[in-house]
Amino acid sequence: MPKEHERQADQIEHLVAEVLASSKYRDTSPALVRTIASQEIVKRRGTKDIIKAIKNKLHQVSGAYLPGNEDYQQWHTQLAEAASLNDSEHLKQTCRAIMNSHASTRERLPVLESFYSTLFAEVGPYQSILDVACGLNPLCIPWLPRVPSVPLTYYACDIHERLSDFLNNSFPLLGIQGTAWTQDVIQQPPEIEVDIAFIFKTLPCLEQVDKQASQRLLRAIRARHLFVSFPVASLGGRGKGMSANYEAHFQQLVADSPWRIQRYPFATELVFHLTH
Repeated sequence: MPKEHERQADQIEHLVAEVLASSKYRDTSPALVRTIASQEIVKRRGTKDIIKAIKNKLHQVSGAYLPGNEDYQQWHTQLAEAASLNDSEHLKQTCRAIMNSHASTRERLPVLESFYSTLFAEVGPYQSILDVACGLNPLCIPWLPRVPSVPLTYYACDIHERLSDFLNNSFPLLGIQGTAWTQDVIQQPPEIEVDIAFIFKTLPCLEQVDKQASQRLLRAIRARHLFVSFPVASLGGRGKGMSANYEAHFQQLVADSPWRIQRYPFATELVFHLTH
């Protein structure tokens, strides 16, 4: 059995290397690819079929939201130019244009002006935010209601290495301290203690890989205020029954938790505000 285990471990590493060699998934968290490869290797025999299944799963988790051809250098140049003008409206326009490149933040753009002002109405002063599976959402920083004299530290994790690098270069341009990194939150939920945490439209994606991932993540988050959201329509625009189904599922997830919950329905997503 030990030799069989070693052989399977070697095969998993080979599968991970094959997937990461593709242009679309080259900067994806190896830990996540390894998690999915470990699942698929026991379901299928042929290497080609296993790799196809891994890529399909990665597409469901993240690939459908970022096409894989992002020009992060160009985005950084645009952001740096906007920041140098010291014009808050121009900076917002630039952030909007970049966020339009990610399907999840693109859906939020129509309600962006009221989104954070509504959610933060009862939050009070805060100094730290954790953004889980963040995508391009940290570019929302110019819209966050803040007390200028209170410093903000923004923590962000995702599964894309180049995205994390871009965000680390962007935080100073947005006038805050921030740290972004790659992390497979399915296997390793963040442990940072913060004032506010975002888990925006993420739980359904995690459950594509592990049905228990949502519950583990919600239990692990250490925040005074937790905002969890769900899409009200698919990327293709179909929304019949989605919001009600997600809400029922979420209520099951938090049924035995100590959180107090407020509900905020927006045109493009359903948000829950959880406080202890």
